[in-house]
Amino acid sequence: MVVKFNSALIMALVVVGLVVSLGTSQLQHSSFIGIQPALAQRISPSDVWQLVYQQLPDLPKENQYVNKETGKKAENNTLASRLIRYHIYVKERSPIYRFDWKLTLADYLGANEIMYDATYPGNDILRENPIEGDRAAISRLSRHQRDALVQTLVDVFNPNAQNIRQKPRPSTSTTPQPPQTGGAELLK
Repeated sequence: MVVKFNSALIMALVVVGLVVSLGTSQLQHSSFIGIQPALAQRISPSDVWQLVYQQLPDLPKENQYVNKETGKKAENNTLASRLIRYHIYVKERSPIYRFDWKLTLADYLGANEIMYDATYPGNDILRENPIEGDRAAISRLSRHQRDALVQTLVDVFNPNAQNIRQKPRPSTSTTPQPPQTGGAELLK
């Protein structure tokens, strides 16, 4: 009886030890929506909009809306900040993938999912819901401007992606090479 109790206790302790060990290693390596822990400490989604406007100064700010409580112009409540909040918090999409940002822009253009007034960022704190103005601003962007916006957002949230992204390398040969024949002969 003592042997069974001890072996059961030992097994329970081993299982608890493994769970605790795996749990702490998962915490050390976990990330919030794909943002690496060090990056998450450096870049907050609420601050990213400023970096976006630094890289894309021509992006419309759409910050003419008035705060409900203060009655003052909410200058920091911009198109970029609402776009980021909509993407991350409303749609719960990853901020590090181009495709996810393209889906979000498709929402704004009416080509993907329905955007609801009640859940749109700014609806709760601004006198006027900015959803229609933001959708109009996104629709006025050219395809090139939308692509630049997507790439900027991906780069800001995942600066390592710039190093990973493959750039086409020019061929080292300046003369076209004829196709090789006799491929089976080369295998011998």
